[in-house]
Amino acid sequence: MKYVDEFRSLKLSRKLAENIQRLMPPAGINIMEVCGTHTQNFYRFGLNKLVPESLRLVSGPGCPVCVSDQQYIDAAIELSKDKNNIILSFGDMLRVPGSSSTLEKERAHGAHIGMAYSALDALKIAAANKQKRVIFLAVGFETTAPTIASSLLLAKKEKMANIFFLPALKLIPPAIKYLLEDKRLKINAFLLPGHVSSIIGTKPYEFIPQKYGLPCCVAGFEPVDMLEGLYLLLRQMLERHPQVENQYIRAVKRNGNLKAQKIIASVFRTSDAAWRGLGIIPQSGLQIKNKFAEFDAGKVFSIRPKAKGQRLKTKCRCADVLKGLIRPDSCLLFKKSCTPEKPVGPCMVSQEGACNAYFRYR
Repeated sequence: MKYVDEFRSLKLSRKLAENIQRLMPPAGINIMEVCGTHTQNFYRFGLNKLVPESLRLVSGPGCPVCVSDQQYIDAAIELSKDKNNIILSFGDMLRVPGSSSTLEKERAHGAHIGMAYSALDALKIAAANKQKRVIFLAVGFETTAPTIASSLLLAKKEKMANIFFLPALKLIPPAIKYLLEDKRLKINAFLLPGHVSSIIGTKPYEFIPQKYGLPCCVAGFEPVDMLEGLYLLLRQMLERHPQVENQYIRAVKRNGNLKAQKIIASVFRTSDAAWRGLGIIPQSGLQIKNKFAEFDAGKVFSIRPKAKGQRLKTKCRCADVLKGLIRPDSCLLFKKSCTPEKPVGPCMVSQEGACNAYFRYR
C-alpha cells in the first residue's frame, strides 16, 4: 500500500458510521474482533464513539502473548537457569507471569535473557556467541510462523549447532471453532484478523458461515478498514446471507500466501496446543518436525511444556476475557492491582491485550 491517509479519512469514517447506524438492528449485537491489533485500534482511534453503543465489540484470543501457557513460561525460565544458555524472546513475553516468576525477573537475577525483533536476530546472536546455546522462544500465530521456519531452515543450511527454538506457535481457525462450540458465548459475527489472513487466506474461515451460520469479514487495521468491515457484517446480517467477506483485499487473497504456507509446512506439523485461559485445543499448534529435532529445544534439553492448560492462580479473569465472556473492566483487579506497569495477567502485559487496550484508551 502506498498511502495511509485515505484509510484514516475522518469524512469517510463518519460516512461509514452513518451507514452502520442505518443498518443496526433494534436489538444489540456482539461482534468478536479476534485480533489484538483490532482491539487496540478500535479504542485508540476512538471508533467506539462513532458506532452505536448497542454494537458491542468482544475481544477474542488473538493476542499471542496473552495465550502463551503458564507452563511454557515456566519451561523458558527453567532453561534460563543454565548459565550456558541465552534465552531470546519478543519483548512482551518477558513480563508474562509464569507459576512463580517472569523472564524479566529472572534476567534481573542474572539470567542471560534478551529481546529479539525476529528469529533472524537470534541466528546473528548465536553466530556471535558460539560458546553459548541460544534458545529462541518461537511464539506467535500464522503471521510469525513463516519467518521462524525460514530462520530454522537457514540455521540448518549454515550447519549452526548452537541455535534452538522452543515453539509455542498457535493457529487461529481452530481457536475460533473452539469458541463457537461454547454455548455460553453470544457472538453474532466475527471481524477476522488481517495479518494472519494475509498468510492463510480467507478459505480456512469458510466453516464459520457454512457450519455455524455466522457472518465474518477479514478487515485491515486502519479506521476505514475496521468500520467498513463492521458495515459489511451488518449488511450480511440484514440480508441473512452469511459468508466470508474480504475487506482487506490489498493484502489478503482467498488462498493466502502459498509460498509462506509451503515454508511453514516444510518445518512444522500441527499438534494439540495449550492456550492460556482456554485449555487444550485440538490441532491448534505447530511443532517442529522430527527431521529438524536437533533445533527443537524441548527435545534437545528434554523439556517441553505439558499439553495441559492452566488457569492463573489469582483472581485475574484473563481467561474469561480471552473467551469473550466478560469485558476487561469487569475484572475486580482491573486498574487496581493490575496495570500495564504492574500486570497480574497476560492480557494487561501486551499492547495487543484487551485489558491493556481498555486501560490505555477507554
